[in-house]
Amino acid sequence: MNLDTPILRTKNINKYFVDPVKVQVLKDINMEVNRGEFVSIMGKSGCGKSTLLYILSTMDTDYEGELFLGDRLLTGLDGAALSEVRNQHIGFVFQFHYLLPEFTVLENVMMPGLKLGRKSKTEVEHDAMEKLRLLGVHDQSHKKATQISGGQKQRVAIARALINDPTIIMGDEPTGNLDSKNAGVVFDIFKELTHELGTSLLIVTHDPDFARKTDRIIEMADGAVV
Repeated sequence: MNLDTPILRTKNINKYFVDPVKVQVLKDINMEVNRGEFVSIMGKSGCGKSTLLYILSTMDTDYEGELFLGDRLLTGLDGAALSEVRNQHIGFVFQFHYLLPEFTVLENVMMPGLKLGRKSKTEVEHDAMEKLRLLGVHDQSHKKATQISGGQKQRVAIARALINDPTIIMGDEPTGNLDSKNAGVVFDIFKELTHELGTSLLIVTHDPDFARKTDRIIEMADGAVV
């Protein structure tokens, strides 16, 4: 991947919903995210932010236009190839942490690493502890996911998103369920990731304070970038 190439780039992405009538929800989206850049996407509810994020994260392949990760065209790849791209290059943090309650914090963080299958279980466990340490929750590693606070759960979710050293982390309202103190902590963690690891971040948010502190805001209205 060329260092000067944007990590993520779209070319004229259009998206339609066809039930029961054809409605255009995304209109000619051209955008890019550079290496180590922290970008937020803002706009009113229903403007297409989350729909766009689903396309960018390769979860939704039913669109017109082109999506690139670095130099690689992702549009048109089959499900197995896209699944590998997601596991290897894209980390996700959602508004809800989606930790599995029956597993420990450590086991939750290890899961995507074990799924990728590039390292031994011992190596994945070591990496997971390092990520938890980076996020200041390594002392919670052997607790069940249900036994830690909301703010800690979101940090664990970020550690899990980082386990395969992704090129980019995408977030859909990752601070939406947090109080302002914990939201500030999560923002600082994201900022540190761009500086320390060179990770790119693309975060959909409703929080203007959060967005204002990012490197750049992509504003959306009525399915278009404004």
